[in-house]
Amino acid sequence: MTDSSNAPTPPEGIPDHLVAELNKLSPEELRNTIIHAQELLQFQEETGSPIEPGPGEDIIRATEHEGYTEVVKQYSCAEGCDNCPHGPYLYHVREESRPEGGTHLHWTFLGKVLSDDQ
Repeated sequence: MTDSSNAPTPPEGIPDHLVAELNKLSPEELRNTIIHAQELLQFQEETGSPIEPGPGEDIIRATEHEGYTEVVKQYSCAEGCDNCPHGPYLYHVREESRPEGGTHLHWTFLGKVLSDDQ
C-alpha cells in the first residue's frame, strides 16, 4: 500500500466524489480510466462546435459563452487583392431551431476588430 501523504493533489475543478473514486482504483483500472477519458474528450471535440471556416476564411478565435459563440475571423479573396486578408471581424453566432425541425447557425456581424495600434 502507498503512503497517502505523498498522493498527488488533484487539479481544481474535479469533484471531490470523483477524486475519492479515482483514489480507490488499481493501476490497471486507472489506465483504463485514462483511455476512456481520452476517448470521451476526443468525442466531445469532434461533436463540439459546428462552427467551421468557409472557403477563404480563417477563424482567429472562437470563444463559447452562454447562449452564443463569439467568433473572430478574417477573409482572403481572389489572388491579386492588395488588401488581403480582410478583417478581422467579430461575430456572435447562435444555434437556432428551424420551424421545420433541425437547427442552423445565425451569424450576427458586430464589426471590425481593431488592433491595439489602431
